[in-house]
Amino acid sequence: MTQEFSHDEEPQEDLFNFPCEFPIKAMGKTVDGFAQTILDIVLKHAPDFNAGTMEMRTSREGKYLSVTCTIRAVSRDQLDNLYRELSAHPLVVMVL
Repeated sequence: MTQEFSHDEEPQEDLFNFPCEFPIKAMGKTVDGFAQTILDIVLKHAPDFNAGTMEMRTSREGKYLSVTCTIRAVSRDQLDNLYRELSAHPLVVMVL
């Protein structure tokens, strides 16, 4: 049996089986409030995230800080919205 798609619709295959554990890392300059800002955004999209599991690492010279939050992702939309909001924040240099 073959699947037919209109020209507007392409088959979409998710790489993840939801729900799943998903690490998201945000990096920015080491400034007061950076980690709290990231935590606030993460909690907006993943209210069950345990802040105690947040990992922080500074760069060798201390200029940059990376914050990793492993959330319980429930949908692709959730991840996309979280990524968009983190990426758009002026304190965030990069999101992985």
